[in-house]
Amino acid sequence: MFQRFTQICAAGAVLAAATAAGAETEVPFALDWKFEGPAAPYFVAVDKGYFTDAGLSVEIAAGQGSLDAIPKVATGAFPVGFADINSLIKFLDQNPGAPVIAVMMVYDKPPFAIVGRKSLGVEAPADLEGRVLGAPPPDGAWAQFPIFAAENDLDTDAITVEPVGFPTREPMLAQGEVAAVTGFSFSSYLNLVRLGVPEDDISTILMADHGVDLYGNAIIANTEWAAENAELLTGFLGAVVKGWADAIADPAAAIPSLIERNPAADAELETRRLQLAIDANVATDYALANGMGGIDADRMANAIEQIKLTYEFQNAPDMSLYFTDAYLPGAEMRMLK
Repeated sequence: MFQRFTQICAAGAVLAAATAAGAETEVPFALDWKFEGPAAPYFVAVDKGYFTDAGLSVEIAAGQGSLDAIPKVATGAFPVGFADINSLIKFLDQNPGAPVIAVMMVYDKPPFAIVGRKSLGVEAPADLEGRVLGAPPPDGAWAQFPIFAAENDLDTDAITVEPVGFPTREPMLAQGEVAAVTGFSFSSYLNLVRLGVPEDDISTILMADHGVDLYGNAIIANTEWAAENAELLTGFLGAVVKGWADAIADPAAAIPSLIERNPAADAELETRRLQLAIDANVATDYALANGMGGIDADRMANAIEQIKLTYEFQNAPDMSLYFTDAYLPGAEMRMLK
């Protein structure tokens, strides 16, 4: 069924339509979310000519959640995107042979979190029992909640889960309609601050600090496009690293590139959001020591075992179907500092 859908989409797909514009090849890039602080490094790479230097003309499109880019890239509508690798693993299990794979890890430590309010009684995982948890169904953090619950021996029957939309998630928590929400740590936390919730009343429970050994979001690519454009993809990934390295060196200097695309954004707030993502998710000890983009095979194997705790694979898991380092620039080109 997926293969037939791909054929239907192919006529208008960027996979077939990505063409050279002068000396540059057009490469649309599908983000996972709105243009917020953590998107700034990609715009830095545009504005500083890093993509141009690699022979690319990159147009960046906003997304609607960490699962959003996966079908866009798998159908060829976008050659590259940014998505949660755990959701990608499940997608590939459910759609064997779909032409999509992760090619560079960005969130070495995932931002999946439970964000609650201390005044509503939520400071630790066990505090969720007997309370209402707001969770958007397409949310990447919600997708990992069963693993988090299993690792922390939570009685899920004692947790009332309220499906919420992304636009209403933090407002409902700010108004006390739910006691906590699932979300990305840097997004939900600062959205609550913007809504006037005192920072000392906000509790951020990072799943990665409570037994969840998963990876987070990665650059994903359409495998058919990648096979035909290997050098372009490596150039794209190298430009992404440069954008992130610049943002890590000076987060505030990266934000004007974001504000140019999202003038309604609060520069100070988005600088903080970017800094949170850098500190907690991107510039990890592993990434700083080994360069951005790679994975540890043992950790990935353990992550797959954790996914098995709450997800029944239809096919035997195969790490090589989910991630490849074949298109990464050399390690010396991926150092962040």
